[in-house]
Amino acid sequence: MRGLVASCALAALLLAVALADHHHHHSSAQSNEEEDSCHRLSAPNADFAVVLYKSLNAKTAAGNNIFFSPLGISTALSLLSTGARGETHSQLFSSLGYSTLNQTQVNEAYKHLFHMLGESQENQKLDVGNAAAVRSGFSPLEQFLNDIKQYYSGEIFQVDFTKPEEAAAEINKHIASKTNDKIKDMVKDLDPEMAMVLINYVYFRGQWEKPFDGNRTRKEEFHVDGSTTVEVDMMRRTGRYNFYRDDGNHATILQLPYKGNTSMMIVFPDEDKMNQVEAVISKDQLRRWHDSFFRTNVNLGMPKFSISAEASLDDTLKESGITDAFGDKADFSGMSNEVPLKVSKVGSLNMTSLFCPLHGLKCDIGSCVLVPPTGVSPGGAKRG
Repeated sequence: MRGLVASCALAALLLAVALADHHHHHSSAQSNEEEDSCHRLSAPNADFAVVLYKSLNAKTAAGNNIFFSPLGISTALSLLSTGARGETHSQLFSSLGYSTLNQTQVNEAYKHLFHMLGESQENQKLDVGNAAAVRSGFSPLEQFLNDIKQYYSGEIFQVDFTKPEEAAAEINKHIASKTNDKIKDMVKDLDPEMAMVLINYVYFRGQWEKPFDGNRTRKEEFHVDGSTTVEVDMMRRTGRYNFYRDDGNHATILQLPYKGNTSMMIVFPDEDKMNQVEAVISKDQLRRWHDSFFRTNVNLGMPKFSISAEASLDDTLKESGITDAFGDKADFSGMSNEVPLKVSKVGSLNMTSLFCPLHGLKCDIGSCVLVPPTGVSPGGAKRG
């Protein structure tokens, strides 16, 4: 019998792209070519997720949580790339790991991915969606708007950014309606000269395949780090799980399945070994752990928890090589050939919440890309 109690732990919620293990049964009309198109995103998106995690980790104070949606951020930046040209586009694709792909291949891959994720499953709900809030009176290129709708299942709606508070309220209402009212105030302090806000949201709700026993939940100590201990409601269950012990990397890994075909991989670092374990996290390491699982009896203890977080990604993306998009060198002529545009913020408005009770898990994530004009207002008048 293996005994595990969650103290400091790394949890990876694998939403279809990180390990490409999201399996579906398709009709004969679903071609192998479409499957291959979707899987083109798996490796680069997983690598990008690790880069983001390690960058955010370097900027996060000890003891604080890091929680974000790699899929949501990759999607938002890919949507942005449909309107980028020249060096701006090259930097986006290079940082995302799409250098061997062209825009059509990426668009088609996301189209198939959203179709796959949109297939209903009993006991599980996963909604991933996109939208563009466009300034009233501003007309982006029709091709850009069509790409948002055709490939990214995006909705287009107009708002009056000259009334920033009303515009923010309208955008937040849209986001709340798509995330089960879990994310309500993501957008704030909008620039009245904003041209567009690109929105991505992820809503996941899953039920544990084997729920925890409520009668065994007790108040116990939870070790946040080597010097901080808090009292929590510790959930417990004894059963058979996919398990692996990695002595060389000072970690124990467990797979906690949901009903359906998704699961949570939980990495338990040995005492005082969190930094060493974080240093070896990579797409290939996750795959090695995943492929090394074996079934065994485990006495599992895991706290009930709820996490809410905001993550600023501007500096992280600039460090990854996406620089032109934020400055006057930005080339988004695929969005508009009348008004020069640039990105003002990515992910500063990224808000996440995670709730883990006895019977399952709920996850709500929203990301925004804010696109203002560089030197000309969307109405065409130069700013003084």
